[in-house]
Amino acid sequence: MSKAHNNANMLSLGERVLGKGLALEIVEAWINTEFEGDRHQRRVDLLGDIEKKYNK
Repeated sequence: MSKAHNNANMLSLGERVLGKGLALEIVEAWINTEFEGDRHQRRVDLLGDIEKKYNK
């Protein structure tokens, strides 16, 4: 959901928590997930406004 709802461009997985097989499944699902936009776009835009304000 990080990608589908927040348009995330980074995925972090714990090596000690996940086995290699499960990690590969998660990465594949994450890569193949598209940003849903619509109602989630407003939140992404708000985050962008905050970044612009403090990254001058």
